Amino acid sequence: MSKFEIAQHSFTSAIIEVLQRHFGEYAEDIFQASPILGYLNNKTKAANRGSKARGAFANHYALYVVVEDYIKNGFADGKATVPYSKNGFADGKATVPYSKYQGARFSDLFKRQRELPFGAKLQNHALNSRLNDEFKKFYPTVGKPPIVRDVESQRYWIQEDLLQVVIRRKDGKDYTYNIARAIIDVIDAYVATKKAAFEGFLEACRQIAELGKNDPKKAVDFVVQQLKPNVDARVFEIVSYAVLKAKYHQETVWIGETKDTVSEEFLILYKTGRTNANDGGIDFVMKPLGRFFQVTETIDVNKYFLDIDKVQRFPITFVVKSDETSDQIRAAIRAQAVAKYKIEAVVDSYMKAIEEIINVKDLVAAFDAVVKSGQLQTVMDEIVVQSKVEFNYSDDDEDENGSTEEVSLLDL
Repeated sequence: MSKFEIAQHSFTSAIIEVLQRHFGEYAEDIFQASPILGYLNNKTKAANRGSKARGAFANHYALYVVVEDYIKNGFADGKATVPYSKNGFADGKATVPYSKYQGARFSDLFKRQRELPFGAKLQNHALNSRLNDEFKKFYPTVGKPPIVRDVESQRYWIQEDLLQVVIRRKDGKDYTYNIARAIIDVIDAYVATKKAAFEGFLEACRQIAELGKNDPKKAVDFVVQQLKPNVDARVFEIVSYAVLKAKYHQETVWIGETKDTVSEEFLILYKTGRTNANDGGIDFVMKPLGRFFQVTETIDVNKYFLDIDKVQRFPITFVVKSDETSDQIRAAIRAQAVAKYKIEAVVDSYMKAIEEIINVKDLVAAFDAVVKSGQLQTVMDEIVVQSKVEFNYSDDDEDENGSTEEVSLLDL
C-alpha cells in the first residue's frame, strides 16, 4: 500500500507507541501506509487540554464498535467462531471468511457505543454516514468507506481491506499486517487521555471552588483561563453558561399578562442540550424574555446564518470564543455576507437577527461583576455540575476512595 502524508502532533507519539507494541520495528511503516491510522491521527489532535478541537467521540466509537465486533468474532486472526472467551475474543477456528460474515446488528453496535466512556448520549449518525463522509474528505482517493452497511437488514461490517496493511520487510518480501487490535488500543489510549484531562479539569474545579472561599483570586484566575480562545470548545461553553447564568440571575424584568398581574421576575438562563447536540442552533434559552443564545468558536458567516435559518430568523445572541471586539466580529460577518449574497436587503435581514454578540472580554467583565456581587461559589458549583452532565460523569463512577478505576474499553 502506498504511503500517505500524515501530519504529526503531540498524540502521534502515543499512536506510534501502540503500533510498536504490536508490530515492532515496522510500526512507522504501517503508520505511514494506513489511511485508517492516518484518519485516527487526525481525529486525536484533541487529546491535549487546550486544543481548539472538540473532544467528541462519535466517529471514534463508530469505528471502535465495528472493529471490536470484527475482533470478537475472531477475524483479526483469520479465525471466527462462537462462543467468545471470557476476555471477549473468539477461541476456536473459523468456518467462514469475513466476506461470508452476516454482519453486526445495528442495535448491538448502537448499544455498545453508549456503554463506552463519554458515549451515553451518542446517536446513530456516525455509524450511518458521518464516519464514512469524513474519512472520504481526508482520503478521497482510497475509494473505500470504513463502514459497510446494508440498510435493509441493518447489518454493519468494517471494511476489511483497510485493516490489512501490506509492508515490504527487510528481507524484501511483502507481509500483510492486520491492524484491528492496534486500532482498539489507539482509541483506548485517546479516550484514557481525554478522560484524565477532564478529570484533572473537574478536580481543579473542585479544589478551586473550595479555595475560592478563602482565596477568591485563585478561583477568578482559573475561570478566566477557561474563557481563553484556545480552550476546549466544550469547556468554554460550560464556563460561559455558568457565568452568564449568574450574571442574568441578578437582573430582573417586570412582566405579566395584564397590568394588574405585572410582577418583578429574575432572568433565568437554561442550557438546552449538550455542546455537540443537534438542537437547532440553540445552546441557551432565557426565561421569561425568550432570548436564544448560541455559542460558537468561528466567525464564519455560513455558520451564523445557518443557525439563524434554523430558528426562522428569530433573533439570536451569539457567544463567541474570540478576543475580537463585538463590533469587529459583526463587521466581519457582514463583510462575508455581502461578498456571498451581494444583495443588501438579504444581508440586512440576517444581520438584524444577530441580537447581540458576547465575546471573551464581555464574559470576563460579566464574571468580574458576578464575583464582586459575592456569587463566585455559584459559578464554580455550576461549572462542576455542567461538566459532569456534559462528559457523562457522576460521583457514582468513583470508588470509595474518590478515584476511578482504569480499565480497557474492551473490559467494560
